Amino acid sequence: MKNTLKWISAMRLRTLPLSISGIIIASCFAEYNGVFDIKIFVLAILTTLSYQILSNLANDYGDGVKGTDNDDRIGPQRALQSGAITKEEMFNAIRINILISIVLTVGLVYYSFGSDNLLLALLFFGLAGLAVRAAVKYTVGKSAYGYRGKGDIYVFIFFGLVSVIGCYVLYAKQIDHVVILPAISVGLLSTAVLNLNNMRDINSDLKSNKITLAVKLGPTKAKLYHYTIILLAMFITVVFAILYFTGSIYNLLFLIAFIPLSLHLKRIKTITNPKDYDPELKKVALSTVLFCILLGIGYLF
Repeated sequence: MKNTLKWISAMRLRTLPLSISGIIIASCFAEYNGVFDIKIFVLAILTTLSYQILSNLANDYGDGVKGTDNDDRIGPQRALQSGAITKEEMFNAIRINILISIVLTVGLVYYSFGSDNLLLALLFFGLAGLAVRAAVKYTVGKSAYGYRGKGDIYVFIFFGLVSVIGCYVLYAKQIDHVVILPAISVGLLSTAVLNLNNMRDINSDLKSNKITLAVKLGPTKAKLYHYTIILLAMFITVVFAILYFTGSIYNLLFLIAFIPLSLHLKRIKTITNPKDYDPELKKVALSTVLFCILLGIGYLF
């Protein structure tokens, strides 16, 4: 039982809901356009979760090996940092998880495209390869992009554009303009979660030579960046609601999610101690999930 619990902890379950936000919104618009398929939905969820767990394990391994996870770090203690899992065990778990991700990806792509859409299938296999590489290379290796201030770009692309637009293509076999603006909004909100994490760890990351974008910007500019990406996500969604308003009041359900996001921005303004960013991570992540659910179902009524 203890062995199971340490692996569950290493998988960082609190990060998983955010990872499927894009799948939720893409699936809702697929249903809206009459192309939804429950098997694709389930396979897409499982595949996305496998990528996120892979990223979490690799992040734990990379930061643990480099010594970035130390006593100066504010967030929850990691598996390697605490000694609950050895480097060898974590490395083997990463390899197993890569295999699981590959199997799920093959199943998802084959079911979605079969042999009738070979070019799309090849494109998605390529995207899957990039996703696996991105999950591992965030902190692992000498050229880890998370240590060079590029994590925000990758999160925006994979949690926003690839997640929403890519998932919709699995259903519709084509890109639809209706998902482009929501994909950008989800990408920006997901990036805000990463930025919060990096603002929390700004001092310990600087000591460990982990040069995140927050470290590059410094505390004041990192806050300004945070306000900008959340407000931009809200603005883009309002533009989307105007452009794609169907006459139903339910189209505006997403505005409910703006309440906790606005309260979050108000709280961020008052924070001076980096450790106080940690509780805000959960708030923004869950607000993003709520936003995707409300925006999606708002077009199903």
